[in-house]
Amino acid sequence: MSAQQKFEGWVAEKPTQDQDLVWKEYEIKPFEETDIEIRITHCGVCGTDDHTSRNGWGTTSYPIVVGHEIVGVATRIGSKAEGDIKEGDIVGVGAQSDACFERDGPCEECAKGLYNYCSKNTPTYGGVHRCGTASTGGYARYHRCPSRFVVKIPQGVAPQHAAPMLCAGATMYAPLKYFGATGRNVAIIGIGGLGHFGIMFAKALDAAKVVAISRGSDKKDDALALGADEHIATSEEGWAEKNKRRFDLIINTADGANMPWNEYLGLLRVDGTMVQVGAPEKPIPINIFSILPIRGRFTSTSTATPDEIRDMLQLAADKNLKPWVEERPMREANEVLKDLQAGKPRFRYVLVNRD
Repeated sequence: MSAQQKFEGWVAEKPTQDQDLVWKEYEIKPFEETDIEIRITHCGVCGTDDHTSRNGWGTTSYPIVVGHEIVGVATRIGSKAEGDIKEGDIVGVGAQSDACFERDGPCEECAKGLYNYCSKNTPTYGGVHRCGTASTGGYARYHRCPSRFVVKIPQGVAPQHAAPMLCAGATMYAPLKYFGATGRNVAIIGIGGLGHFGIMFAKALDAAKVVAISRGSDKKDDALALGADEHIATSEEGWAEKNKRRFDLIINTADGANMPWNEYLGLLRVDGTMVQVGAPEKPIPINIFSILPIRGRFTSTSTATPDEIRDMLQLAADKNLKPWVEERPMREANEVLKDLQAGKPRFRYVLVNRD
C-alpha cells in the first residue's frame, strides 16, 4: 500500500450541489524521506469541507479530496521524518501540512515559529506540495504528508475525540490562549462545532466567566452542560444594551454575513478584542464607531502551530475534555455533508473507517 502513488477516497469532481463525492482512486504525492504515511481510522467533518467541496468561497480547484481532521496509525516513517514518531503510533494531522521553513530564503513568520501564517503554507487539502502534487485530505483510507505537521495523540484522548480537535479545537484554543482567556470575561458566539470547543477550552483555561451567545434558546441547556456560566439569546429584546461593555474577549464562530456585527462589537470592554474565526462567504458590514470609542480590536486567527496543537491535546488529556461527537461510517460521507448543511450535528461528525 505505502509504495503506491494512488490512494482511494471520496473525490469531489465538481461542486457537490451539482454532483456527490465519488469514491475512486486519486493521485498522491511521491513518498519522500521527510514524510509520514497514515492509515486513517478517523476524520472529523469540518465546515471548511462543506464550503470547499461546494465551492462556497469561490476558490476550489477540482478534483479535490477534503478532510483535515485526520487521525490514524503511522504506517511508514521516512528516514528524515521529524517528531519522534514510530510505526504504530496514533497520530493526527490538522488543517496544514507544510510551510516554507525558510527553505526558499528568509521568512519572518517561520523564523518566529508562526508556521500557520507562512505565506507559502500548504493546506492539508486544496494546496500544492513542494514536489508539485496536489495536497489531498482525509476522506480516504490513507494519508501521506510531510512530518513536521504530524502530531502524536496523547494517551487519554480517544481518536474520535482527537480528530475534531485538530482543526475545530485548534481554531478555538489558539485565540483563547494567545489573547488570554485566563481570568477574563469571555463570550463565545455560536454553539456549534467550533463554539462548543470554545466553551470547553475557555473553562479549561480558567476564564473568569464564560458566556455562550446564540440567536435562540434552543441550545442554552447544551451550552450550560458544556460549562458555560450563562447564555445570551440575541432574539431577546434588549440583549445588546443589557450586556454592553461586558467582555474582554469575544470569539465569533458563526460564518453568516447577516449577523448583528456592530451589536456584538458593542459587547466589548475598553481594550477588548473580538476574534472572527468563522469565515463568511460574503462581505460583512463593520462600523468603525463600534470599536473606536473603546479602543477595541476586531481581528482573526488561522488554525494553530504544531506546538499549539500539542499543547491543546495535552490540556484535553489533563482535563479529561471530551467533545460531543457522532461517529459515522466513512461510506456515508455524502449523507454526512448534507446533514452538516442542515445543521444536524451536536456538535461534530467524525467519519470512521470500519472496513
